[in-house]
Amino acid sequence: MKNKLFCAAAVALIMVSNSLKPALSDSPVSASGHSSPRVLDPRFRVGELLFEDEFRGDLTKWSAELEAGGTVVSRDGQLEIDVPAGATLWFKSLMEGPLLIEYEALAVQKGGKNDRVSDLNCFWMARDARSPDDIFGHKRSGQFADYNPLRTYYVGLGGNANTTTRFRRYIGDVDKRPLLREHDLTGAENLLVPDRWQRIQLVASGPLIQFYRDGRRLFELHDAAPYQSGWFGFRTVSSHLLFRRFRVLRLVPNAL
Repeated sequence: MKNKLFCAAAVALIMVSNSLKPALSDSPVSASGHSSPRVLDPRFRVGELLFEDEFRGDLTKWSAELEAGGTVVSRDGQLEIDVPAGATLWFKSLMEGPLLIEYEALAVQKGGKNDRVSDLNCFWMARDARSPDDIFGHKRSGQFADYNPLRTYYVGLGGNANTTTRFRRYIGDVDKRPLLREHDLTGAENLLVPDRWQRIQLVASGPLIQFYRDGRRLFELHDAAPYQSGWFGFRTVSSHLLFRRFRVLRLVPNAL
């Protein structure tokens, strides 16, 4: 009788555990064995895997721009960026939409000198107006103002010492970085929580541009003149961040 009760309890526990797992789509499994989560918009589905990096010690796919030095290292399945000033880490390959960029990230708060929990930022579909066919055609110092000439989508998640989260569409102007009121968020639900992994998803699908954090859409833009190809970069300033499970996947429009 005890064995029967134990088996029934075990089955019930397995059923409850399975019900708590996130639903996965039939999207491709990466070389590392990770499948992608279900795309959160019915207008498209995930197609082929385009790029990935599991950060096993090699940073040859990336190019760093550091304002004042710091640490950028890949090891044990994680990318660590620990810097005292501005830093951008570009993925070297050109990306063409429609696509989904996703990765997991964590803002470290362990008492280090750069552990201030701020600026988990990114550029995507970026081109430099001065050399649009080569993001590396003009040297940048890592200082934030150097990126004003980009044409790109940008999100500053937990910027300004973790008081704002903002989305901008850079227009390649050395002075102007337009910011719409609805793209300027505050409130704890839109900011960083220290020492917690979060999943970031960036969408560029024709005129539809989106940014998700942990399955929640923070920003959506319907762009009349979309940036349909360009480069991706992690961006931060005076911060200590970890990243893992970076991948880029094709998006396939659904017939609705």
